Amino acid sequence: MSSFPSMADASGRTIGAEELAAVSRVLQSGMLSSVWGTEVRALEREMADRHGVSHAVAASSGTAALHLAVAGVAPDPGDEIITSPITDFGTVAPILAQNAVPVFADVDPYTGNLDPAAVAAAIGPRTRAILAVHLFGAAADLRAVAAAAGVPLIEDCAQAWLSRYPDGTLAGTAGAIGCFSLQQWKHITCGDGGLAITDDPVLARRMRLFADKGWPRDDARRHVSLGLNYRMTELAGAVARAQLAKLPGVLADRRRTARRLVDALADLPGVHLPADVDAHAWWLFPVVLDPPLTNHEVAGKLAAAGIPARAGYLQQPLHCAPALTEAPVYGASRFPLTVPPADRLPAYGPGACPVAERMIERTLLVVDWNERYTDAHVDEIAQAVRTAVTS
Repeated sequence: MSSFPSMADASGRTIGAEELAAVSRVLQSGMLSSVWGTEVRALEREMADRHGVSHAVAASSGTAALHLAVAGVAPDPGDEIITSPITDFGTVAPILAQNAVPVFADVDPYTGNLDPAAVAAAIGPRTRAILAVHLFGAAADLRAVAAAAGVPLIEDCAQAWLSRYPDGTLAGTAGAIGCFSLQQWKHITCGDGGLAITDDPVLARRMRLFADKGWPRDDARRHVSLGLNYRMTELAGAVARAQLAKLPGVLADRRRTARRLVDALADLPGVHLPADVDAHAWWLFPVVLDPPLTNHEVAGKLAAAGIPARAGYLQQPLHCAPALTEAPVYGASRFPLTVPPADRLPAYGPGACPVAERMIERTLLVVDWNERYTDAHVDEIAQAVRTAVTS
């Protein structure tokens, strides 16, 4: 039984001499704040250049980057933003924080990404944006739906570094704003950090102001709009720069081993795998099972065999989370969830997104993935999956 590299420690991270030199460079400079430093500004330029866009704005986390994006599209209280029920709560928290209402659309049963038809059906008079999540590293193409509705598309690329759409477009560049995470468990990391990219100078300025207390940092100390302190530190920025340079290699390694596992499992009945290996970012390796197979049964067998796999990804889809079904949001109030008219109150709780619920409860299985996996790791996973599914 192999020991699998993990992003929780050095065995599964690409942290090395470059990051040590970056940290030393910042410490020796004595300037750890990005307001007056150079590392974060350089990171923003390098991120924008890598994605072929005009602007990148750094933030203290991926959730903060999403908050910049939601603040950038400027919803009014009670406006709705359509998003996925299968994602981290960091996708939804910024919507609530801007006094907007998350509306969940159902997902494709094999990718877990938003179903364009379900998104189109969820659009209403108060829809202000669509926030697409590129789940596990597969691009969710909501471009046509957003264009038809005339609303901005925000892309949550936290799990989708260097993912591509079928036409080759890089994830994060197809909508109004793309948001990325540098958290410990992502493809590249500085512990916590985020980046938002855009080609729109108006959105870029709004996001930059929101990240720095509405302070333009010109000659006068004045605050021109509401903003928080979401600034990234120079230490985080320097580490992120070193990591960003390693990103293509990380993706190449993940894709190579993912191809090996896809090929090894391609003939296995009742098992559905992602289709386009080279467009996928492979944050996790998702598997969708046909009945009578169940994710909990197969995950249990894999865990017993020492494979880092689990059922469902989440305990429950977000539209069923107590934070949305019953908990207060501000003080004792459920605001902004009580703002819309009665006929437009969002549908939360079981039954609202049945495909997503079925995926979490019965069909979705995820295997941890890592750029440090060897062919031997992949072959062990393949044999364990085959045994778990057929025995």
